[in-house]
Amino acid sequence: MKRIILVGKPNSGKSLLFNQLTGLRQKVANFPGVTVELKTGRFDAFELVDFPGTYSMSTLSRDEDIAVEKINQALLDDNTALIICNLDATRLESSLVFGMQMLALARRFNKKMLFALNMIDEVERFGHHIDVNALAADVGCPVAALSAKTLQGISEFKQQALALANAPTVPAEPMNEATTANIAADTPVNPLVQSRKLAAKYGIKASIVLKTQNRIDAFMLNNVSGSIAFLLVMFLLFQSIFTFATPLMDGVENALGALAQAITGMIGPGMLSDFLNDAIFGGLGSFLVFVPQIMVLTLIIGLLEDSGYLARAALICHRPLSYFGLSGRSFIPYLSAHACAIPAIMAARTIESPRKRLITMLTIPLMSCSARLPVYALLISVLIPQQQYLGGLINLQGVAFFSLYLFGILTALLVSFVLSRTANDDAKSDMPFILELPTYRLPHWKPLIHRVVQSAKQFIYRAGPVIFVVSLVIWTLGYFPSDAGGLEYSYLGQIGHFIEPLFTPLGIDWRYGIAILMSFLAREVFVGALGTLFGIEGADENIAGLAANIQQDGLAFGAGIGILLFYVVALQCVATVATLKAETGSTKLVLGLVAGYGALAYLLAFMAASLIG
Repeated sequence: MKRIILVGKPNSGKSLLFNQLTGLRQKVANFPGVTVELKTGRFDAFELVDFPGTYSMSTLSRDEDIAVEKINQALLDDNTALIICNLDATRLESSLVFGMQMLALARRFNKKMLFALNMIDEVERFGHHIDVNALAADVGCPVAALSAKTLQGISEFKQQALALANAPTVPAEPMNEATTANIAADTPVNPLVQSRKLAAKYGIKASIVLKTQNRIDAFMLNNVSGSIAFLLVMFLLFQSIFTFATPLMDGVENALGALAQAITGMIGPGMLSDFLNDAIFGGLGSFLVFVPQIMVLTLIIGLLEDSGYLARAALICHRPLSYFGLSGRSFIPYLSAHACAIPAIMAARTIESPRKRLITMLTIPLMSCSARLPVYALLISVLIPQQQYLGGLINLQGVAFFSLYLFGILTALLVSFVLSRTANDDAKSDMPFILELPTYRLPHWKPLIHRVVQSAKQFIYRAGPVIFVVSLVIWTLGYFPSDAGGLEYSYLGQIGHFIEPLFTPLGIDWRYGIAILMSFLAREVFVGALGTLFGIEGADENIAGLAANIQQDGLAFGAGIGILLFYVVALQCVATVATLKAETGSTKLVLGLVAGYGALAYLLAFMAASLIG
């Protein structure tokens, strides 16, 4: 299949343009390094490839290395029918530096090229007009003005792109891979000088575009006000998970309870009814109740990404993170890890310093990912009363939730500090921290809402099958032998009593021990496993009300806090361990990390159970 490649600098609307051309809802984020891997989609009869964003063919970072490497391969590929170079109309000079380099390469490799002058709506909002035809004549390449956000000019752009891609190519001399060496250095005209002249002639003045942005940044990047704003934003982020998600969670719980009663009522008593009650609605249903919180978390983080605030947060965090042996770029993987550790570990590739990159990857598991969210939400609802302050703005359970996330972050920083002071001197080859601040923008709601829905689907698809299998195993072991005299004397009870001495110092019995061991497959399994266990014990109780069942069972406050601290620190995700092994290349290092975090988690749980009681 013939291919069209899409290139451009970061924060220029390139990924959103890719979404509009292919119909895919790829993640759009206003910070460098988000598109480290290639994204592909179907555009008419062509394969459209979204390349990682880069500022120049002369690379400075790992993500730019990947982009240039893939671009060179595409230039040598006969299937590359067209190069679309995305330009930010509000920052024409910086976009054209890379654009003019790409144009020179396209001519050398006999590839057709089209400039997509994106964000034209932003320029017109300031009353500025860009003569597209004159610009095209000066650069010697077709230029199309459009807005991927408002869809202005998209239809005409699609027609122009397809016409160019389908047009025959004039044969040129054969090229080989050796000819791509020192490409940037061989560019006949200095692209910086060329882009500066073109931007002065056609572009909008930066002072006009940045006037509002600079006024906001004067507050957001101030040492005092910016730090306060950052802490407030982070607090509201985790506070909102409880405040906004609670009505949705109640709705899901009530719906599951009603469905369970309706189905089991039609079936009547028996083994099938017990299985549906205990394993399906008790185990899997207890897990589904917390899906709304995943959606709220994704929505809030998406708003911060798309608005342009995350780049500011990375800049604010650079100085304090440097003290712990990290950089501002570590903030982005850290925040991403609150959704999932796996892409966060991969995002750490963009950190230039090998030492800081390794430390960031090794401490990312201490960030509380969405898999731990059901565990936190369940135990917090059991241990912390539902009290609200300031007219409902502050929820006591939300404060506890924020405290757990903050504890994970502080633990990661402490571990980073220790690792940075023990790293080999040979690894301390750092590069300066450089970060472009994108323009403040309103989010594009359609991809954002789609991203929220997809996060829920992926969470269910990833964890649902595991929880179902675990619930089935636990139910089978706990149900048989049916004449044993109850759960405690079942096969599961016998296994639980065997491992119980390991968990007795933590103030919990064998049921919680079974759930904790099972959750090493995936942390979410803890909720499903407990749901099944308590369902078997109390089949007549409210099926979806696992928190109420645990409260009636009398879980000690100190033991509950101990379990929470255990889950903050323990590395209990097989997929994360595998990703760390792939990224670090060291089995010994990763196994040592699992053992170290596990021992620390056990110690914290023991201290909580002993000291709090």
